[in-house]
Amino acid sequence: MQVTHFPITNWSEDDRPREKLMLKGKNALSDAELIAILIGSGSRNESAVDLSKRILASVDTLNSLGKMSLPQLTNFKGIGEAKAIAIIAALELGRRRRAEDTVELAKITSSKIVFEIMQPIIGELPHEEFWVLFLNNSNKVILKSQLSKGGISGTIVDVRIVFKLALENGATGLILCHNHPSGGLIPSEADKHITKKIKLAGDQLDVKVLDHLIITETKYYSFADEGIL
Repeated sequence: MQVTHFPITNWSEDDRPREKLMLKGKNALSDAELIAILIGSGSRNESAVDLSKRILASVDTLNSLGKMSLPQLTNFKGIGEAKAIAIIAALELGRRRRAEDTVELAKITSSKIVFEIMQPIIGELPHEEFWVLFLNNSNKVILKSQLSKGGISGTIVDVRIVFKLALENGATGLILCHNHPSGGLIPSEADKHITKKIKLAGDQLDVKVLDHLIITETKYYSFADEGIL
């Protein structure tokens, strides 16, 4: 049976994504409709919304879509470089907005808050990064700093740089964070070693190492919560 596709301009006004957003607001639109606005148009045989639905059907979540490369997106029939770039840019803005929403000078009262701050920054990366949160006397974040960036399996951390930044910024406490691109949460011997090394140095300088979190896309492991710090 032949299926006839109608261009968006022939839809009722309520069904057109742009018009729907203007009339009903952004929350009324589905993920596919929002992506359809980004890509602008479909093809003779497929509307922008149908194309967007096809793309979304191939991934588990919007997070997964946000990690797709330019070549991966242009593999979809109907998605050229310009449309792929629009999708990548929009999802990257969303990721950065989530990172900003954690608000500077957030007070750390639990490992979950640390996860909420750092997950948008390192939770979805394909490589490992090591970050430190520097805290004041009230356990508020005064600085977030990337200490190293490595491959899939690890990074190298210079302890001297950690405490140089701590002293320069008047930090009295710090929290170590790094991601596991593999999704695994079990700390390696190297993770335990660097934690112990930084903690011992902090004890000498009266800068407390409060926790070390291993972060993945959806979960985290806290050394403090597990009692191994």
